[in-house]
Amino acid sequence: MSVLEASRGVIPCDRVIRNVKYLDVFHCKWRTGDVAWFDGIIVGLEPGLNAREEIDGSSKWLVPGFIDAHVHVESSLMTPDHFQNSVLPKGTTTAICDPHELANVMGVDGLRYFLDASLGLNLDLRIMLSSCVPATQFETNGGGEIEAQDLIQWIGHPQVLGLAEVMNVPGVLNGDPKLYEKLKAFAHKSIDGHCPLLRGQELSAYAAAGISSCHESSQFEEASEKLTKGISVWIREGSVAKDLETLVPLIDLSTSTSLGFCTDDRNPLDIAQEGHLDYLIRMAIKRGVRPELAYRIASWSVARHYGLDRAHAPAHRRRGAIAPGWLADLVLLDDADCCSIVEVYKNGKPSRECKTSATHRLFKNSIQAVVPDALDLQGPEGRVHVIGVHEGKIITTKHVMNADEPGVAKFSVLERYGKGSKPQNAYAFGFGESFQGAIASSVGHDSHNLAVVGTTTGDQKIALQALIQSGGGFCVVQNGSVIAHLPLPMGGLMSTESPEKITQSLRQLRQASRQVGCSLAEPFL
Repeated sequence: MSVLEASRGVIPCDRVIRNVKYLDVFHCKWRTGDVAWFDGIIVGLEPGLNAREEIDGSSKWLVPGFIDAHVHVESSLMTPDHFQNSVLPKGTTTAICDPHELANVMGVDGLRYFLDASLGLNLDLRIMLSSCVPATQFETNGGGEIEAQDLIQWIGHPQVLGLAEVMNVPGVLNGDPKLYEKLKAFAHKSIDGHCPLLRGQELSAYAAAGISSCHESSQFEEASEKLTKGISVWIREGSVAKDLETLVPLIDLSTSTSLGFCTDDRNPLDIAQEGHLDYLIRMAIKRGVRPELAYRIASWSVARHYGLDRAHAPAHRRRGAIAPGWLADLVLLDDADCCSIVEVYKNGKPSRECKTSATHRLFKNSIQAVVPDALDLQGPEGRVHVIGVHEGKIITTKHVMNADEPGVAKFSVLERYGKGSKPQNAYAFGFGESFQGAIASSVGHDSHNLAVVGTTTGDQKIALQALIQSGGGFCVVQNGSVIAHLPLPMGGLMSTESPEKITQSLRQLRQASRQVGCSLAEPFL
C-alpha cells in the first residue's frame, strides 16, 4: 500500500532522479523524466513526485542494472560476497550462476554452499543447478555423479531458475536416460545449453530437447543459426574466451531480444582493470552497436529469458526495465557511449551501502594428490601429437610436431582426489617459443585436477607440490624455485582474500609468466 501511496504522491518517495534521460527498453528509446522509487520499487516517471533525496539527472543517463547471463563465480577466484562487492559498483546487479566448478569438486555440498550464499547477498545471485557432474566420463572428479534426484530437491528454492549448461551434447543426441531424467524434471524451467560448433540437424535435435540458450558460440554463422532455432545467444567475453568482437555484428533491433552478455570466467584483475559487464557494453558500443541496444541486451533481454521480468512472489520483483512496479536496480551514467558510471542502485540503495561482510566457511583441503620423486611426467619423443592453444579461445587444435621443436611444452594432468590415478601426459604448443619453466593450476575445467605445463620435469614437480601444500591455486616455477603463487584453498578454486589482494597476486603471476617466456596473456585459466 505504501508503494501505491508514494506513486500517488500521498507520501514522499525515498529518492528521485530529476530530469534524467532514461532507457525505455520496451521501445528501445531514450526518454526524459523524473525516475522516483520507494522501498526499492520504481513508482513514477513523471515530474511532480516529492522525495527525501533528490538527485540532479540533467546531462546524465539512467539504465537498468546489468544482468550477467552466465557466470561461474568460482572462476572469479572470489567468494560470493567478494564477487558481489567487486561487480556491483560496475553495474552488475544480477548474475545467473552455475556452481558447476565447486560441484565437480564437492558434489551436492558445492551446490548447497552457493544456494546458501545466494540468500545472504545484496547482489541478486540466481542459481542454475549443474546438469553435468562429472562433465564427461573420461575424467575423475571429486564430487561423484550428481543425478536428477539430487537436483529435484532444490527446484523450489527461491534463487533457483532452472538447469545449468547441458554440456553433454552426445548424451542429448543419443538419448542418455539419466540426462533425459534431468531434462524432463526441469522442462517447466529454463534449461541452459553448451554446444560449441554444433550445427545443422544435430543442433535442431539439441534444441528440440528443450534447451534454450548457449554461451559457447565462437563463430558468427554458428550463433546466427542458434538464434534461428530459438536458442538465445549469450555473447561471452571472459578472461580467456573472448567472442564479443566476432559476434557483435549479430546485434540489431530484431535480434536484441534473444541476445545477452555474459562473462562465464572472468578474474578480479580483469574486472579491476577493464570492468565486468560494463566492459562488454563499452566494447560493443565502440564497435558500432547503438547504446540503446547494448543496454537492452545487458538487462531486459536476459531478464525476459529467465522470467525475471515477471513477479512470481512479493519477494521476486520484476527487474530489467525502468518502469513503475519494477525493481530499482539502476545504473546512473555520465556518458552512455562509454558506460561511465556515476552510481549504481541495488534495490534502490547506492552500491556502497550494499556490501556484505565476509563470513567464510572453512573448507578442508581437497588436494589429496602425492608427487613421488620417481613420478614420470616425460612423454614420448620424436613426432608426437600436440594440443594447440590459442590466445582468446578455449577451443584447441590438433597438431603433429617434433617433441623437441621450439614452443612445444610438456603438459600433464595429475588426479587430485586421492584415487591413485597415474598422471596423464601430453604436449602443448602456444605458450611461447621462449617458454622455460613451469606453470601449474588447480583450476582445470571441468574436474579440476592438477594441470601443469613446462619444459623440465623438475620444475613441473615443484609446481605440483606447491599447489598440493596450499590446497590448490596457481603458481609459476623457474630453475627449481616458485617465483609466484596464489593459493586457492576453497576447493582449489577460490581465495578468501580480498579482491585487491587477489588482483595483486594475479599481477605477480602474470609478470612471472612473462619472465619464464610465456606469451599468453592469461595462461592460468
